[in-house]
Amino acid sequence: MNAFTELLNGFATAAHPTNLLYAFLGVLLGTAIGVLPGIGPAMTIALLLPLTYSLEPTQAFIMFAGIYYGGMYGGSTTSILLNTPGESASVVTAIEGNKMARRGRAAAALATAAIGSFVAGTIGTLGLALLAPAVVKLAIKMGAPDYFAVMVLAFIAVTTVLGSSKVRGLAALAIGLLIGLIGIDPTSGQQRLTLGIPELADGIDVVVVAVGLFAVGEALWIAAHLRRTPAEIIPVGAARMNREDWRRSWKPWLRGTVIGFPFGAIPAGGAEIPTFLSYVTEKKLTKHPEEFGKGAIEGVAGPEATNNASAAGGLVPLLTLGIPTTATAAVMLGAFQGYGIQPGPRLLQTQPELVWGLVASLFIGNAILLALNLPLAPMWAKLLRIPRPYLYAGILFFASIGAYAANLSTFDLWLLLVLGGLGFAMRRYGLPVVPAIIGIILGPTAEEQMRRALQISDGEVSGLYNTWFSKAVYVVILLVLVVPPLVGWIRNRRRPKDNDVLQHAEKTGD
Repeated sequence: MNAFTELLNGFATAAHPTNLLYAFLGVLLGTAIGVLPGIGPAMTIALLLPLTYSLEPTQAFIMFAGIYYGGMYGGSTTSILLNTPGESASVVTAIEGNKMARRGRAAAALATAAIGSFVAGTIGTLGLALLAPAVVKLAIKMGAPDYFAVMVLAFIAVTTVLGSSKVRGLAALAIGLLIGLIGIDPTSGQQRLTLGIPELADGIDVVVVAVGLFAVGEALWIAAHLRRTPAEIIPVGAARMNREDWRRSWKPWLRGTVIGFPFGAIPAGGAEIPTFLSYVTEKKLTKHPEEFGKGAIEGVAGPEATNNASAAGGLVPLLTLGIPTTATAAVMLGAFQGYGIQPGPRLLQTQPELVWGLVASLFIGNAILLALNLPLAPMWAKLLRIPRPYLYAGILFFASIGAYAANLSTFDLWLLLVLGGLGFAMRRYGLPVVPAIIGIILGPTAEEQMRRALQISDGEVSGLYNTWFSKAVYVVILLVLVVPPLVGWIRNRRRPKDNDVLQHAEKTGD
């Protein structure tokens, strides 16, 4: 009941006319930037993050919530119309969504994505409001070993889930942890990895890191493969669904919400696995299996709802534990730190107006998103006609302004260029960017918790796993590392037997 009362207070904050205006601007800007090809929610937020720093924290995060949901919707638009997912979580949406668009059903695909996002986002945000206080009660009882174990779980999960190679994921994480060490050692006061450069003594600003690795790195990568001819654009009318579309979509929306939210709320989540699970589930349950692979509306409704429910669930560990599980959450953590606010179990006590205003603004932003984007789908489609050279030149320009505005330092511009080059190189050699971002942001906190645990235990390694909670987390880590390879090994052992059966059947003519 207390959470419900606090949520009502949050609505009172978010419903202020000024805050409603910032929510509307956030949705508008987030959608306009996120709908451009190759730009996902994380890159949208990183690019627009500097715009919020001139605002009061509550106003900034209300606008940020609008940018968040606007960027999410923009990613689904490019997936459906251009078959160009802005992030890995939108890949599944593109499978059936682009097929629907090419069959002349782009309006229905965009509508089921938008309405499914609204349904899942609303239910997921309600789950966040109800679950966050309970998680905080648990988090208050957690000690340094528990926090360190959860962070190790986040590191392992993000390196094993994202990308095709665990080795590359670990390499990207190592790069992020290395960059996170730059600055002054909090224990000894000695400078680390600063190369004698005074500007690096305070570390690297999270905004510069996020904009450099995401925006600049992506722009350079796309520019290296740029085609001067504009992309093929599929004509789009106002997003709408007929009665049959509604009948086939509402169950996938609800199932996607149920699948997505728990994966996001676990500090090892993300939307990649649950969106694939949702797609497979809908493919098995559908009454129209012949349409899958040709543009089945269930294949858009389910994964898109799952994606948004997972995004709402991902805010649970971010706000209550200070642990990001996705690239978008990592950039949001950077936004909190930019205001000198550290998310964690005490955030609901020290900044209740901010937290509950943010949660309430997620509801409001979600509703604005639906009302704004259903009739404006044709306009967003026209934005995709912007020539790629102009588009990515503009991204580099705004990224540079944003990086400079963070600290008003020309050194940050050089740093942005170096990090952009690093982001380009990572894409060139197949290293995922998300583990690096999470390593940069979470690495110093993990180091602090590890040192604190070892100090309490007088340097004994057992101090890192001397609680029941930390032991349980390490068991989960072991399962994450062992189960997938074991399943793959079992499948590989069965395949030769299947092949032998087929060869025998061919020989006998059966």
